[in-house]
Amino acid sequence: MAAPEERDLTQEQTEKLLQFQDLTGIESMDQCRHTLEQHNWNIEAAVQDRLNEQEGVPSVFNPPPSRPLQVNTADHRIYSYVVSRPQPRGLLGWGYYLIMLPFRFTYYTILDIFRFALRFIRPDPRSRVTDPVGDIVSFMHIFEEKYGRTHPVFYQGTYSQALNDAKRELRFLLVYLHGDDHQDSDDFCRNTLCSPDVVSLINNRMLFWACSTNKPEGYRVSQALRENTYPFLAMIMLKDRRMTVVGRLEGLIQPDDLINQLTFIMDANQTYLVSERLEREERNQTQVLRQQQDEAYLASLRADQEKERKKQEERERKRQKEEEVQQQKMAEERRRRNLQEEKERKSECLPPEPPPDDPESVKIIFKLPNDSRVERRFHFTQSLTVIHDFLFSLKESPEKFQIEANFPRRVLPCLPSEEWPNPPTLQEAGLSHTEVLFVQDLTDD
Repeated sequence: MAAPEERDLTQEQTEKLLQFQDLTGIESMDQCRHTLEQHNWNIEAAVQDRLNEQEGVPSVFNPPPSRPLQVNTADHRIYSYVVSRPQPRGLLGWGYYLIMLPFRFTYYTILDIFRFALRFIRPDPRSRVTDPVGDIVSFMHIFEEKYGRTHPVFYQGTYSQALNDAKRELRFLLVYLHGDDHQDSDDFCRNTLCSPDVVSLINNRMLFWACSTNKPEGYRVSQALRENTYPFLAMIMLKDRRMTVVGRLEGLIQPDDLINQLTFIMDANQTYLVSERLEREERNQTQVLRQQQDEAYLASLRADQEKERKKQEERERKRQKEEEVQQQKMAEERRRRNLQEEKERKSECLPPEPPPDDPESVKIIFKLPNDSRVERRFHFTQSLTVIHDFLFSLKESPEKFQIEANFPRRVLPCLPSEEWPNPPTLQEAGLSHTEVLFVQDLTDD
């Protein structure tokens, strides 16, 4: 029992549905119908879109950021040139033609019915494309073995790759579909396609893609272009921003005629390529200008960032310097405070000054570095360290100093050293009852 949605289809749509399913190998009838409806039941466009998807080119109904590549075969302005086979001549020729007509009609009718029935039993193996590039290379080798190496340069890539290259390079793409079983194929390949003039024209002015329809890759391109007879040539180019078939040449065409037809098609459509080149150059110039503007902006931005970085580094250096000065000030303040505390501690620890009438006392006059004089009495039994501590406790005395005597001139060992671990007493140092000692400032040293 047919599904309800299939009852609404016309007979023509049902035939297209079955044909599309056979060509694409899609098992779901609903998916086939949905695809055809998306393409307004244009089976050629639907098949081509399906072929593009199998080649990795996204569908027009699931587009990527860039425009998908497909071939417009529905343009009614396509130039078509068909070379018909010669009509029978004479009474004998017409008699033979009329006698064979019913047999030929019956044969092709039975063959079509058989093929239609076979589709339900076993899908056409050509609908399964597994190695499209291998199909192209295999056909090229067979062609060269049969017709020689003088031929147009074959495009050694898939149909979709040829379309992409033709679009990118803004060149014409000539597609040749080879019918192995057709009676005119050998004559066309040997005498027309391998003609030096034809070879020169094709190689100089267009890309050339060819494949046999017995190969899966050639078969699916055949189903997309829908040729009526062989030999079949299609001229494809970028027109209105779409890859479009602009010319179809069918039948056994002679070399001079082929050159004239190809030249006519190219001349008639050259303005589209020129216009596209100008638009592309304008887009490229705009892109270059935008890129230059972006580079200038980035350069200005980097310069501003560099200036800001230098300013930030300068601010950081200034801050660090201020911190260092502040730390030095604080360290100096701590040093002075510690020094003052040490002076006060030394002053507090000094022994009392002996009275003037003490026979064991020594009167010492100290001459300080600032030319001032200080006088004090000490006991003969006291260590020279006491003299040092007394001078250290004075506000006028330097932070570091040494004490010198004149007669004889010598430096008194007032602080412990390797030579004098325990400084001597005033008596041991040879001081008399009255002495004049000189204080030498050692702070700078």
